[in-house]
Amino acid sequence: MSKKEIEKASLPLDLPEVNFSDYGDVRFLHLGTEWVQGSMLRDAPYDIELEYVQRMMAGLLFTDAESIAKKHAMQLGLGSAALTKFCYKKLRMKTTAIEINPQVVTACRIWFKLPRDDARLHVIEADAAAEIQKPVHQDTVDLLHVDLYDHEAAAPVLDDADFYAHCRGLLTEDGVMTVNLFGRDSSYEQSLVKMAEAFGPESIWAFRPTREGNTVVLAQREPSRPERAELLLRAGVIESRWDLPAKKWLRLFTPVI
Repeated sequence: MSKKEIEKASLPLDLPEVNFSDYGDVRFLHLGTEWVQGSMLRDAPYDIELEYVQRMMAGLLFTDAESIAKKHAMQLGLGSAALTKFCYKKLRMKTTAIEINPQVVTACRIWFKLPRDDARLHVIEADAAAEIQKPVHQDTVDLLHVDLYDHEAAAPVLDDADFYAHCRGLLTEDGVMTVNLFGRDSSYEQSLVKMAEAFGPESIWAFRPTREGNTVVLAQREPSRPERAELLLRAGVIESRWDLPAKKWLRLFTPVI
């Protein structure tokens, strides 16, 4: 399928054109601008290339590694499908992604090695704000990844207390949400307040920003404060099983309160 065929995909809104660029062994997804909306290692398409996207997997620190393949991951915003592919291929989880732009879905399948839907993988073309309120999704998600930006990457598209409350409603009792906060107009402190309103302040953890300015925030449906020794043990398991820099995370990741 060609770029022209992608452009034929019907758009429910005035959504931007989807394209990609290659630099060395990395492929980047763009939405009509120079801003990077995601990436893929061309020789390792199911690994996670960007540092902040790796950090979006920090919910694994609060999840039993032995049962991970029996759990459910959901992504709000597909991007280049890095998280969706990792959860589906590497973690062997049931995986659901919600993406409003059908061109992004088509591009991910053509250019970014996103597999077709099957019994464990379901990509839904919908507005995440409305889709997550459907009863079928409630109390079903163990790892929730929220990365919702427009083509200008100025601020999160959805970032209010009601939205985060609906996100909490998706989670199982031990479920965890991670959110990417980035943008010229975004307010980190205001976003934290909104998340704390929905989840409770003791549920919120945060990383230091990356060099590029991405701050990943984590919220637990039910707050817990594992001892550092326990977190180090879990980080070691994550590194050995899935090759993510989880021990490094612990030097950059703390409860907000």
